[in-house]
Amino acid sequence: MNAPMTIPLLVADAARRHPDQPAVVDGDIRVTYEQLAELVTETGRAYAARGLRRGDRAAIWAPNRLEFVLALLGAQTIGAIVVPLNSRYRGHEAATVLARSRASTLVLANGFLDIDFLEMLRTAAAESPGQAGNGPIPGLPHLHTVVDLGGRGQPADDVLTWPDFISGGHLVDRDQFAAMVAAVTPDDICDIMFTSGTTGIPKGVLTAHRQTIDVARVWAERAELSTADRYAIVNPFFHGFGYKAGMITSITAGTTIYPVATFQADELLELIQSERISVLPGAPTLFTSLLNHPRLAEYDLSSLRFSVAGAATVPKALFQRMRDELGFASVSQAYGLTEAVVVTQSLPDDDPAHIAETTGPPVDGMEVRIADPAGDDAPAGDEGEILVRGRNVMLGYFEDEQSTAAAIDADGWFHTGDVGRLDEHGCLQITDRIKDMFTVGGFNVYPAEVENVLATHPEVSESAVVAKPDQRMGSVAIAFVVPRGESKPTEDELIEYCRARLANFKVPREIVVRSELPKNASGKILKTRLRDAAKEA
Repeated sequence: MNAPMTIPLLVADAARRHPDQPAVVDGDIRVTYEQLAELVTETGRAYAARGLRRGDRAAIWAPNRLEFVLALLGAQTIGAIVVPLNSRYRGHEAATVLARSRASTLVLANGFLDIDFLEMLRTAAAESPGQAGNGPIPGLPHLHTVVDLGGRGQPADDVLTWPDFISGGHLVDRDQFAAMVAAVTPDDICDIMFTSGTTGIPKGVLTAHRQTIDVARVWAERAELSTADRYAIVNPFFHGFGYKAGMITSITAGTTIYPVATFQADELLELIQSERISVLPGAPTLFTSLLNHPRLAEYDLSSLRFSVAGAATVPKALFQRMRDELGFASVSQAYGLTEAVVVTQSLPDDDPAHIAETTGPPVDGMEVRIADPAGDDAPAGDEGEILVRGRNVMLGYFEDEQSTAAAIDADGWFHTGDVGRLDEHGCLQITDRIKDMFTVGGFNVYPAEVENVLATHPEVSESAVVAKPDQRMGSVAIAFVVPRGESKPTEDELIEYCRARLANFKVPREIVVRSELPKNASGKILKTRLRDAAKEA
């Protein structure tokens, strides 16, 4: 039987096949797949009652929790396009994405991590010239509905609580709602995942319903997911790993979703033990934190079955330790990016030593080639740029034909900017990055974005940001800064300046003030020398 190829059909099919199977367990809240379908319908009607329509954008700025699942699936059920926002964003970052996407609805969890998201957003949006508007957030004229999931007192008059939002759904009759659901097609855009490029300007990656579901199907098959599995999703729902290889993958297989809002080693170990978690992917830092936990031996982890460690440089010994010390029956490594969430993935029975060396062969429907500097195929074992092609490569960048054409060539190959090689088995090895981007704890950091923020500081003349190796996070940002004139900015001052404007994983761990930066004859900063200096530091 062919798998459903729209999100509403996927949810309905899961409810039909697994009505009494737990779908989401969020603390004391337990929702079956039949109940999930009902709640998604309720949420979709609530969106429709607030004027959201097919093709409109609905943003979500919240941690992993049941309401995130409902907000995402409910919007997609009526053909709206979801725009997930990083829960670590500061106000300026969120305002930029909301403005670029022209999102008309925003669901947020004000007070998460004790942060006033609304105040941050209002402050940042108010700085937009000539964009006042009459909505709940001055400066974002397209945004007409803001829903607060709670956590920081009573919302303002122009912000809805989640119960008030949901209660409005009765204004949309079932026939009208059914027609909206029926109008959704597999080729409709279901999400825009914003990713900052090397220019530091966010680019929106466009993906269709059929692609998101196919990514989930492929991942579920490689992981051998079933209704017997309990999947603790630590990877954020705003990220492709947690959303598509987590939430949607689980629904595809009828697996139970356990949303994890924040990673705390003690709490996660307790969850694994008490709920018999069997599937636990994550960044390498998650597993090193568990392995280094002083009371690891006290917990019963015998339920753990499958894991993928990816999104950052993986220590070669990690996979063997995950088997030997955490008890995973199968471990895997994968390669993907926002523009193509799953490109390669290890096979379930691969040897841990082989998994540590490669990210596996291409998954179903995807191709990988290695191009030399002339654009020709590099021989097996030789390094070159990684090019990928297939049915799950993005459709393009949102309203950005120039960037799309630069990324996807005439033959359909997406140029990743990553450097790697294919071994004799056709498995991909990642060796370097053409672009400056690096990862901190599994999250992408684009130096240009951090450098753009530092450039706005009145005492900074120029800066260069590179990665510094870090045992726990894989790498962290270090900024080399040249002061403006006779000024003498302090390290603490510049770090706090960045912290107020950037997500915490992007904030430089260290600031090095220099009188000048190393440059070549054409004036380009020699980041290779700075990377060497960062390693020595």
